[in-house]
Amino acid sequence: MLGWVASLPMYDLPEIRKMTDGLWSGIAEHCRMAGLGDVPGVLVHDRPVRDLWSDPNLLFSQCCGHDVVHRYRRELCVLGTPIYAAPGCCDSDYASVVIVPENSPHYDVLDMPGCVAVINGPDSQSGAHSLFGLVASQQPHKRFFSRIIASGSHVASLDMIRSKQADVAAIDCVVFALLQRYRPSALADTRVLGLTYSAPAPPFVTRASLPDEQIEKLRSALLGAFRDPKFKALAKDLFLTGVADHSQADYRRINREFESTG
Repeated sequence: MLGWVASLPMYDLPEIRKMTDGLWSGIAEHCRMAGLGDVPGVLVHDRPVRDLWSDPNLLFSQCCGHDVVHRYRRELCVLGTPIYAAPGCCDSDYASVVIVPENSPHYDVLDMPGCVAVINGPDSQSGAHSLFGLVASQQPHKRFFSRIIASGSHVASLDMIRSKQADVAAIDCVVFALLQRYRPSALADTRVLGLTYSAPAPPFVTRASLPDEQIEKLRSALLGAFRDPKFKALAKDLFLTGVADHSQADYRRINREFESTG
């Protein structure tokens, strides 16, 4: 098949794009070694993820765990779960960092009823459901936050915290660590309250409609790449230390207990 598409949109910050491209080059090399043909040599960048994850030519991507058990559960197939070494990660789980303005009077998100929350998007596990899960038990029959604003990205959420357009946000801990290392100015004038509950990290995925043989070759290539010493050295700069051999079933933990509307 011609026209395969590969993308790694979850942590595609401009500052690390060369490293992300290098990460894909290593995975692509192992895909070819596994016998897959027409593997794209370059990643697609800056394309809306909803278009990417619905593309019938999608070969490889990474998406939110919430998507593979909800909106895209029939369209995407989990190849494996990345293991990150960023603070807030444990094995193949990750959490979000709860952020407030630096001079916020609050030191616990449970003390913030009536405040304004900013999320990156309503379907996001790290930016929305992880935050709502912290406060869901406090006011089960009405909204905990007075207002919820969708910013479009974790970086945009941080901008709204810094400008005090919002009082609290949950930021994917891998995004937080990458910004801390490669764009520390994005975290200026903010303060960390703590971490959310953990969930499986954003999975590497392919199209569920691919033949089983191709899916297994992709999975084998992905696992093989993370056993490659030269690949590991590159991945380390992105806080990646390995990949867990997980499937859709491992994401069932992301369920309705994370889906309170706040």
